[in-house]
Amino acid sequence: MRLSPFALIDRLVVPAPDPERVGWLRTWTYAHRGLHGPGRIENGPSAFRAAVEAGLGLECDIQRSADDWPMVFHDWDFARLVGRPEKTEALTREEWRELAYLESEDRPMDLPELLAMVAGRVPLLIEIKSRRGYDVELTCRRVADALEGYAGLHGVMSFDPRVSRWFARHNPQTVRGLVMREDERGYTQSAASRHLALWAARPEFIAYHVAALPNPMVAALKARGMPVLTWTVNSPESRAVGQAHADALIAEGAGLA
Repeated sequence: MRLSPFALIDRLVVPAPDPERVGWLRTWTYAHRGLHGPGRIENGPSAFRAAVEAGLGLECDIQRSADDWPMVFHDWDFARLVGRPEKTEALTREEWRELAYLESEDRPMDLPELLAMVAGRVPLLIEIKSRRGYDVELTCRRVADALEGYAGLHGVMSFDPRVSRWFARHNPQTVRGLVMREDERGYTQSAASRHLALWAARPEFIAYHVAALPNPMVAALKARGMPVLTWTVNSPESRAVGQAHADALIAEGAGLA
């Protein structure tokens, strides 16, 4: 098969990962933000405990508090989940602990607390949140500090290619991945932008938006031995797509059936 110029550069720039390092990624289904549902808020302790009890891997989101603790939370403000107007970066870790979720008795947790809860029983995918103008490398350092001495299976990933590059340079024992989507909410709508992100990140796995599968770049990387995860699988239809074109699912709701 004749390769495109992009695919040829992929082979030169992005090495195939070590199968012994990344093989575990293919053997699990990952509960997206934990096994959340009524009374179990996303990224909350109850959702993570339920996923562990169900034998599922975990996917979580990380951003920083005002005093630079890695907090387990997705949104950039508290409006949707807590009903408060503050930006997440405006409150300290102790102020986060005083928050109450709208639909759960849980309170927000930090990454060290999550690691202590999981204790290596299931693998953990840590998505580091980033946006334009954000000091994502500081978050990388705080996540690496929290992971020091943690023996359970884990990987970090982000839409921001700088995350994978940072861990390759400063914390190479941690498996690292690149998250991508192609719709209007992503930064990689064009083929050129997708390959540039890949070359900058040099990941050991990718997590690709299920709505963008199948995809020639993804198929070529998968054929070379790079694990392909897909998100968010939340229906029987998206589950079928993920099973056909990816190695493992990051799923929730009906996508876990």
